[in-house]
Amino acid sequence: MEQKLYKTVNSAGISSIVTGIIAVVAGLACVAGGILALIQGGRLLGARKNILF
Repeated sequence: MEQKLYKTVNSAGISSIVTGIIAVVAGLACVAGGILALIQGGRLLGARKNILF
C-alpha cells in the first residue's frame, strides 16, 4: 500500500512538471499556468520523503 501511494505521488509530480514545460513552450498565454504546474510538480516530488505510513 505504501509503495502504491509513493508511485502515485511520483507520477503526479512528473506529469505536472511535463505539463508545465509543455505549457511554457506552447506560448506566452500559458506561461503563468506552466510555471504554477512546474512549481506544484516540484513540490510533489520533494514531498515524497515526508510521507508517513
